[in-house]
Amino acid sequence: MSRIQGRADVVIVGGGVIGSAAAWRLAERGRSVVLLEQFGPGHRHGASHGSSRIYRQAYDGEFYTGLAARALPLWRALEDTTGTSVLTLTGAVDHGLPAALAAKAKALAALGIPHELLDPAEAGRRWPGIRFDTRVLHHPDAGRLHADRSVQALNHAAAHVGADIRHDDVVRGIRSTATGVEVVTDGTTIAAAHVVVAAGAWTRSLLADAQLDVVPELPQLRTTQEQPAHFVPIVADWPSFVHHRGAGLTGEGIYGLGSEDGIKIGEHGTGPVVEPETRDYRPDPAGVERLVDYATAWLPGVDPSSVVADTCLYTTTPDSNFVVDRVGDVTVAAGFSGHGFKFAPVIGELVADLVDGRSRALEPLRFGARQAVAAR
Repeated sequence: MSRIQGRADVVIVGGGVIGSAAAWRLAERGRSVVLLEQFGPGHRHGASHGSSRIYRQAYDGEFYTGLAARALPLWRALEDTTGTSVLTLTGAVDHGLPAALAAKAKALAALGIPHELLDPAEAGRRWPGIRFDTRVLHHPDAGRLHADRSVQALNHAAAHVGADIRHDDVVRGIRSTATGVEVVTDGTTIAAAHVVVAAGAWTRSLLADAQLDVVPELPQLRTTQEQPAHFVPIVADWPSFVHHRGAGLTGEGIYGLGSEDGIKIGEHGTGPVVEPETRDYRPDPAGVERLVDYATAWLPGVDPSSVVADTCLYTTTPDSNFVVDRVGDVTVAAGFSGHGFKFAPVIGELVADLVDGRSRALEPLRFGARQAVAAR
């Protein structure tokens, strides 16, 4: 039988980048925080592992552009706090469909974020590893995050201000009580005023089994196994990049960036639907072939024969907007839809604001049904 082993202001379920960021921001405010992660440090079972994630500010509208800009000083504060380098600014480029570039340039301009539009020849001189066939949107305050080091640094920063970080601690149940919630693990029950569920692909099943007085109305969450790949570079200078469908590119859009493992590229959200407990971790041969074909056609700065494929998880909402909302004593941060990593510290702030009752959830991130419109 489980026993009350401790009490906390907040229990956070999930120790990926979002849960770890929430633990840091809440503990920084003086909250007593316990973070529970079912796997060990540096595990590869979710959506927060590896050597690289894009950090960019160019989105179609001001909402995500503004959130990304707010995240930048928080990433730098994390580096200062922990003495760990996690963010490298290389600049980022968007090319492909002209309408996609125009929408992003408009959002950057509205928020006063430096950017420029280049013709294909000029862009090709700056970044000879990429072939461009349209105008190119460049913004310098962008680049790449080291995923594993980011999560580790967030854990260290949270622990430094008092958070209790527990790995290899599987949550078996969440239930409402007269004074808040109890979170049950193997042999342990933690009583808290509030619970934050930031469990990635496990969010849906955790909440379905929870015994809560008020149940969060989640939008549909769809988990897929994605197949990025790395290639050996043969040129040195690589921005982060997004090649939007249209213009000379058929099929899915492609994202890419440099990393310690080579030049990483991938399609966005094209993998098969999976359950996190039973996924096979095997890359899809057809998906890998498409990436090799793309590298051959569009990336003269890599060796296409050097492909090394990997897999990761996306948990996606129908409109690709995140879920960051509260009901009763439960806050949920989920559905980061393959583009959420860069926002982690500012999502941590939003979660802390909800827990503290400082604000309501932002309108695009609230509970409820969603229409299938991509947020890019």
